[in-house]
Amino acid sequence: MAINPSQECVRRAVFFDKDGTLLEDVPYNVDVRRVRFRDDAMNAMERLQNAGYRLFIVTNQPGIATGRIRPQGLQRLEDYLRQSLAHEGIRLEGFYACPHAPEPSAVCRCRKPKPGLLVRAAAEHDLSLTRSWMVGDILDDVEAGNRAGCRTVLLDVGSETLWKSSPARIPHSVVRSLSEATDVILTNTAAIPREAFS
Repeated sequence: MAINPSQECVRRAVFFDKDGTLLEDVPYNVDVRRVRFRDDAMNAMERLQNAGYRLFIVTNQPGIATGRIRPQGLQRLEDYLRQSLAHEGIRLEGFYACPHAPEPSAVCRCRKPKPGLLVRAAAEHDLSLTRSWMVGDILDDVEAGNRAGCRTVLLDVGSETLWKSSPARIPHSVVRSLSEATDVILTNTAAIPREAFS
């Protein structure tokens, strides 16, 4: 389903990376017993939801392609996250995962830093990407958000180690916590067009 550029979309969203952003980073984990939300995750999501933002998770899961994760395990994890959030009154509108390995990247359009997961979510949920935000802990998340047309927040918690720079990898804001990210989003709610990244 293609996005109609002329269509008036009023629905806005916040897209969260999963590991290292919403959850404490445990590589290739689908064991719900090891899942730990960041301390301020629930409060941040509740505030954003109350402000009218729809909430999504967009995540690279290369463990599926490499055999470290089974699709059924990822589905159980998604179900657990939805239930945990719902218990706190928070609705997760969508969970979008790229199952592909980093290489060969030519066959994949969804692995961040590509914007495919966000574009797909926008098409399926009638979202305005220019009114939406991407929050992640590495610059691949930032680039994906920027390329999709969102505004972006980098959660600088030590996850990014390469720091490969380009115009597409410059976040609108850099913060140290999800609470700070939420403050940034809620004080910058008007749509700010951003130049198209090639």
